[in-house]
Amino acid sequence: MNCMIGFYNYTVILTYCSLISAIVGTHFAFEHNYVLALFCLMLCGFFDSFDGIVARSKKDRTEEEKKFGIQIDSLVDLISFGVYPAIIAYSMGFKSFPCLIIFIIYILGAVIRLGYFNVMEDMRQQQTTEKRKYYQGLPVTSSCLIFPMIYCLTVCLSVPQVQFVYLIGLLVVGILFVANIKVIKPDFKGVLGLIGFGIILLILLLKVLY
Repeated sequence: MNCMIGFYNYTVILTYCSLISAIVGTHFAFEHNYVLALFCLMLCGFFDSFDGIVARSKKDRTEEEKKFGIQIDSLVDLISFGVYPAIIAYSMGFKSFPCLIIFIIYILGAVIRLGYFNVMEDMRQQQTTEKRKYYQGLPVTSSCLIFPMIYCLTVCLSVPQVQFVYLIGLLVVGILFVANIKVIKPDFKGVLGLIGFGIILLILLLKVLY
């Protein structure tokens, strides 16, 4: 009898790396090092971009391993993109009751978005093998670029109240998670383009840091 539960293979390594990055970033956030905290958020997005490709590269996965990977991916997404950005905002000093309401809206939106996607995607895959072309609602993983972009723009443009703009962004993004809108799912070239945009954001973050 195995002494540990779970499935242990390379297909979930990047997913775990995303979780670890969020945990490390939380440390930086509470140290008020928002640049490194946002860098860790971008790392979460980078790992998430390729975890599906890595998982599908293992052709002999059992059905249990596939379902485990799907569940782990969703749970980690909730922490890395649903809770972690709110933690960064909390570390900025937003601790009043209205701010708490915004945190609730954001995290609740992420939970609903992930739960709804899991249900609809499972039903869709039972009906067709065609690849998804659109997402309903803003994907939670988009936060890995949105919040670093907000921070970079507000700092580089010398906008006062940088943290307040971040907080408002949290509210807007949380609502977009559950808005009935269509968002084009990027193909491989699109993913590379987003990574390129992320590199530009990283350069801007480094300029803010140094």
